Amino acid sequence: MALGALLPSAGVAFLFYLIIKAMLEGDRRERLAHSQWEAAQESSGSPARQSDIVGKLDSAL
Repeated sequence: MALGALLPSAGVAFLFYLIIKAMLEGDRRERLAHSQWEAAQESSGSPARQSDIVGKLDSAL
């Protein structure tokens, strides 16, 4: 009986965990992609343009 009372809270906690985990993984991937892009820009010697950044972000979505 007590387990049944805790089940909804445990379910919500599990969903919260999954959502936060996905957000953190997405942020990690975005930071990695951004650092790789910055390294490529620095090695090519060309200055970064705002339109390049927006184009990359739009294509990632």
